[in-house]
Amino acid sequence: MQRVGLTIAVCLAALVSVNVAASAQTLPAQIWPTKPIKVFIPFSAGSATDIIPRAVFERVSAELGQPIVIENRGGAGGTIAVGAVVKAEPDGYTILANSSAHTVAPSIIDNIPYDTAKDLAAVVALGKNANILVVSPAKGWRTAADLVAAAKARPGALNYASAGVGTATHVSAERFRQSAGFQATHVPYRGGPEALADLFGGRVDFYYCPISTALPLIRDGRLIALATSTPQRASALPDVPTSLEAGYANSDYTVWYGVFMPAKTPHAIIDRFHTATTQVIQTPAMRQKLAELAVDPMPLKPAELDALVETEIKANEKLIKAAGIRPN
Repeated sequence: MQRVGLTIAVCLAALVSVNVAASAQTLPAQIWPTKPIKVFIPFSAGSATDIIPRAVFERVSAELGQPIVIENRGGAGGTIAVGAVVKAEPDGYTILANSSAHTVAPSIIDNIPYDTAKDLAAVVALGKNANILVVSPAKGWRTAADLVAAAKARPGALNYASAGVGTATHVSAERFRQSAGFQATHVPYRGGPEALADLFGGRVDFYYCPISTALPLIRDGRLIALATSTPQRASALPDVPTSLEAGYANSDYTVWYGVFMPAKTPHAIIDRFHTATTQVIQTPAMRQKLAELAVDPMPLKPAELDALVETEIKANEKLIKAAGIRPN
């Protein structure tokens, strides 16, 4: 009887231990979040990578019942902000909001102290949009073919702006330039406003501008839109052809915006943030807000966004090598 009692006691202790362990695994998700969540954004305030997450997180904060505090931490092609998130505790309180430039950095920044694909876990895609190939009306070009003809007539004479090496504006221009087969000089700027200023001033010839910035300038005639970077026409500019429609194969590039957490963050926390954000994005008010920013839905599960990141890292590595861009 004494031995039987001891066996029962051991079994009960083991059962309690298992239940405690299971509770420990689910507890963070059950009570998370209990304090403010910090979001690192790798680009400056006012950029598309900043404006879009801010619009969404304002509503997600209410959904989760905790403040979401945004910190813009630029520099080194976005890797400073990404590195801060990678090093953070995987508890759901430090997250990253980034654009598709996230998948370019591994090819243009030397000695990154983390693995972009392995050290971060995708959480949710906020949406996608296009860059628009724009020129000054003073150039006299009205189609992408006009621009290409001018570039080929004077090899290497034209130049183009970007918001920085490895940004989506840079990648869009390189995909178009390589497809069209002409030479041009890349002029990187600290940000979009500086690039636009020199485009207006005639110091650069063309720029793949984020659509949210380009729209009002196109509508008031200050810029001429030649093509969109996405495979389909932008709903906000239905009369502007895509670069694919203009005859330039493999020139398309879709800009997307997504949220990431440290790789070891519990799946339950990732799922909770994904669900809360998805519910916010699907509300009529947020759909309208994103439409005003020319952002289209991009309903991906976390695993699907992870797969997209891996695919684009490889594709961008080939693009960067073909363009002869050396790591910084």
